[in-house]
Amino acid sequence: MFKFNKTHSTPLMRDPKRHHPGVEQMKDALVAGQCSRREFIRTVALLGVSAPLAYSMAAAIVGEEILPGMLPQAHAAKKGGTLRFGMVVQEMSDPATFDWTERSVVARHICEYLTLTGPDNITRPYLARKWEASDDLKTWTFYLQQGVKWSNGDEFNADDVVFNFTRWLAPATGSSNLGLFSVMTRDSGKKDDKGNPIKEMIPGAVERVDDHTVRLNLPKPSLSIPENLYNYPTMIVHRDFEKGGGDLSKNPVGTGPYSLTKFRVGELAVLKKRPGKNWNGDVYLDEIRIIDLGQDAGAYLSAIASGQIDTMYELRLDTVAAARQIPGVSLQQVSTHKTGVIRMNIDNKPFDDKRVRRAVQLCCDAKRQLKIAHQGFGIVAGHHHVAKTHPEYFKLKPFKQDIAQAKKLLAEAGYGPGNPLKISCNVGNTDGTWEQNSVAVMKEDLAKAGIELNINVMPSAKYWDEWNKAPFSLTSWTHRPLGTMVLSLAYRAGVPWNETAYNNPQFDQALDAAEALVDVKKRRAKMEKVEQILQDDAIMVQPFFRSVFTAVADRVQNLEIHPTLYYRFHDLSIKG
Repeated sequence: MFKFNKTHSTPLMRDPKRHHPGVEQMKDALVAGQCSRREFIRTVALLGVSAPLAYSMAAAIVGEEILPGMLPQAHAAKKGGTLRFGMVVQEMSDPATFDWTERSVVARHICEYLTLTGPDNITRPYLARKWEASDDLKTWTFYLQQGVKWSNGDEFNADDVVFNFTRWLAPATGSSNLGLFSVMTRDSGKKDDKGNPIKEMIPGAVERVDDHTVRLNLPKPSLSIPENLYNYPTMIVHRDFEKGGGDLSKNPVGTGPYSLTKFRVGELAVLKKRPGKNWNGDVYLDEIRIIDLGQDAGAYLSAIASGQIDTMYELRLDTVAAARQIPGVSLQQVSTHKTGVIRMNIDNKPFDDKRVRRAVQLCCDAKRQLKIAHQGFGIVAGHHHVAKTHPEYFKLKPFKQDIAQAKKLLAEAGYGPGNPLKISCNVGNTDGTWEQNSVAVMKEDLAKAGIELNINVMPSAKYWDEWNKAPFSLTSWTHRPLGTMVLSLAYRAGVPWNETAYNNPQFDQALDAAEALVDVKKRRAKMEKVEQILQDDAIMVQPFFRSVFTAVADRVQNLEIHPTLYYRFHDLSIKG
């Protein structure tokens, strides 16, 4: 059992004006040209420097002024009005087990997060008013906002935070946060039905210091803790959440500025502004109506053209051209780390044979995939789920299609010309036609190596019932600001969202080493091993990261699309 010593359980007492030593490392890296201004700002913000100060530091170092747009700007806004937002309305019972971002769009106006990562990918304090990290990044102390009231009248305090962490990391909850905060877990000594170790929270990993202070005690250093706390399933619910039935849609107690007044899955969700002033300042809208128009992209396009809705969750790629022609409507586009992972489950034949997986991967022409499947809107990827726009990305040698090598590996695995490999790939009809197009392009490429691919397009509900069980399927993964976040969620051994059944201790250890470093140059160097292991083990075909779009009526003010589509309408207003 891991035991904490005093240096872990009690952080160094520091001068409040003194910054974490990692800030000086990042200053040196920025001066030396080893990191960008954006990487500097986001990293020192994780270390506890306020966003305005981080921007000022960066400007001073590079000798430039802070330009308009670098910091959030106040805008003239009219209070009142109703926003009509087009999006599917899904079941919304337990935020800890959310597996669709859309669920959180409704819920994040009721409940809130300890931190907030903006569209600029900079993480700021929220329910936690500030935090400090020990020099070794093993102790994180969060100082909570005071005077915040839950909608039932209770005061928000440390008990709420301890309850949430404890619940997230309990195996019985089934939360993906178990993978995200794996640094706070240990092997329970039990195994799941596939023989993978079941993880549990290390005793003492979360500590209540006083009514408004919580400390995380980690056995290993981790830089990403504040950013992890704005992942959509880390929403803070009331400490009596389970006593209230464990269903947010039926007992919507929250600290946020809105109350849930109507909720019908597949139809409608209505949020109304709570009386009085919100703890974090007033909000403009009186009401938010989430209107479900189903899965047909054309229905949302028609609704915004006719004035039935003001904006929507996402404008599907096949409707972008038509949306540009609608009067009084503008488009927003953002580059993201959203992607389609065509993954292979290594517990299932023929994907238990690495030669087969590698052959499938070698058939992929990533540039052709991006051009045809996503109309070129995005960036080419390297089959390791880390994008070149992630701050810790290490540039490996370009991965090239090699049909001859694919044929050789297939023959070695027993799949020669007289015995072609026949496989099926499940595709959920969940996020537009680009998913089906991606697999259709792959079918053409696989045929060049003699692999026959059957494409099974499934209704959304059916696909997500078995997404992590099928031998071969395409899953749409959302944007995460750090590559290490998605790798911890998806590829660590035994975590709930590990759909590949991947289990490689060397990968887990290499990821631990990368997560522990502040120095950007050293962290990238460690990521070389992480990315190379994933690519070499060939558990996925992951050809591109994609840009996303939304359409917005001109009457809507101050809407900025978030790369993770984390819509938060607190600063939005309606004109006229």
